[in-house]
Amino acid sequence: MTSLEELLPGTQRALSRRVALAQAEGRAPSLVAAVAREGRMVWTGSRSCGDGHVPDTDTQYRIGSITKTFTAVLVLRLRDEGLFALDDPLEKHLPGTGVGGVTVAQLLNHSAGLAAESPAPWWERTPGAVRPGLADVLGEGPVLHPAGRRHHYSNPGYTLLGSLVEAVRGVSWEEALRREVLEPLSMTRTSARPVAPYAEGWAVHPWADVMMPEPMEDLGLMAPAGQLWSTAADLCRFAVFLAEGDERVLSAASVEELRTPAVAPEPGQGDAGYGLGVQLARQKGRDLAGHTGSLPGFVACLWMSVEDDVAAVVLANATSFPGIGAVAADLVAIVAEAEPRIPESWRPLPEVDRTLLALTGPWYWGTQAVAVKLTAERGLELHPLRGGGRGSRFVVRADGEWTGLDGYYAGEVLRVVRRPDGSVSHLDLGSFVFTREPYGPVDAIPGGVDKEGWRGLGE
Repeated sequence: MTSLEELLPGTQRALSRRVALAQAEGRAPSLVAAVAREGRMVWTGSRSCGDGHVPDTDTQYRIGSITKTFTAVLVLRLRDEGLFALDDPLEKHLPGTGVGGVTVAQLLNHSAGLAAESPAPWWERTPGAVRPGLADVLGEGPVLHPAGRRHHYSNPGYTLLGSLVEAVRGVSWEEALRREVLEPLSMTRTSARPVAPYAEGWAVHPWADVMMPEPMEDLGLMAPAGQLWSTAADLCRFAVFLAEGDERVLSAASVEELRTPAVAPEPGQGDAGYGLGVQLARQKGRDLAGHTGSLPGFVACLWMSVEDDVAAVVLANATSFPGIGAVAADLVAIVAEAEPRIPESWRPLPEVDRTLLALTGPWYWGTQAVAVKLTAERGLELHPLRGGGRGSRFVVRADGEWTGLDGYYAGEVLRVVRRPDGSVSHLDLGSFVFTREPYGPVDAIPGGVDKEGWRGLGE
């Protein structure tokens, strides 16, 4: 075991024990794990079945479908540049696929209705050269469900996204990824092909403690769905990016969009969900975002809790490994519960906008009391004062009105309605009226209010 001496001894021991238990019970030839907190890697641990061959955070493992998150980052970069919209049909930018009516967003969130896998032979164990064109990846009947109707995980869908990146950017998916994501984030040990030191992939017999090597094929056109090799250290850097954003790659708002639920989970998946290239889960009362991955000989998981500011990476070189997602989730929980995040110091806003300050405080939607709070950069928050209910954060628009960022009012417009003399009549939020008093003043309430006003039981 190794440690960066960033956590309390008791926390380190709990993490080390969880990693040791995972490698022993999962019967992995080797396993390496790392934890990031406050923007940096703070703990590492590893186990191996061979003496003197313990991996570290610089050892490459194949990360399988975690590659999809990288592809999604590239797609969002192109969107942010205005080269296409997520609602654009694929055909508009990548013609001739035969499935061009699906949208970019549907491919990202696996709701395009495409098959989960490419036609035989098994694509993960055969060279990409046997699928030289998109038609070979998609096959004769790639559409299984109506587009937009359900979440159905699709590896060919991410092949299409990789080809979209190439068509729009004019360079290979691999080159775009290296130049636009890996290099800015200093992920120098993440690559499309293994670079020593790297782990060999193994299959462990299910009923005997013996093993044999697995093939490590280049996936060709399928690369954007699962090709990458990476290290625990590099994936910690990627986790920090997915939590905070980096203007050199994607803004904080765009990485939040990646993590936002975009499609309902399939029945039986419980609290599992999917954003745009990012898996979502709720485990032990904690919201997690990241991705799992597997290819013959390897399994991988990256989970992060943005609220706790903790991320965990687990990599192993075994074809089958029970519950790698649960191991990563446990590492997050160990740190978050043993050493809870310390909040930043309160600081006043750098300046006061008295017009906005006058909007803060209690408002009423009919008889329901809500509060409006002023936040940084002319933002607003609205939340109920009693019990649960509808609340959202709002960001200011160029015209001085606000757009909802989350919750019930996501995307809705909040505006201040003023009287001819400049005084505030009410707030209009997606046509809902919020006034300073319950159902008042009369001129603000659609349909008016009873002319007798409020009354007691005997009046």
